[in-house]
Amino acid sequence: MKEDAYILSGRNTIIHKQRKVDLLIVNSRQDPVLLVVHNGIEEFKREMPKNKLEAKRMDVVMIEVSSPDNFGDYKNLLFVQTLNNKEFKIDYTKKGTNYFVTTHQENTF
Repeated sequence: MKEDAYILSGRNTIIHKQRKVDLLIVNSRQDPVLLVVHNGIEEFKREMPKNKLEAKRMDVVMIEVSSPDNFGDYKNLLFVQTLNNKEFKIDYTKKGTNYFVTTHQENTF
């Protein structure tokens, strides 16, 4: 049984679970694609993988937010928890500004 690289929590939270695999978050065609690594989030600047096999070869998992397998509809606001226990807030209404991706919570154990 293969373990997923992420889990969904609530209505708009993604929790990254595997250090070896990065996440690509796709909300819509108009929104920037985000790359979630073990300690942060950045805008994905490379060419998008064409399918899941190509993504797997790049060691990434594509998460299409509006897919029925995930949240099922477009989200204006997402929260993403990385492996270093930081939670980021992604506000798609503020794309293109410094407030698009911000630190929401920093948990230190």
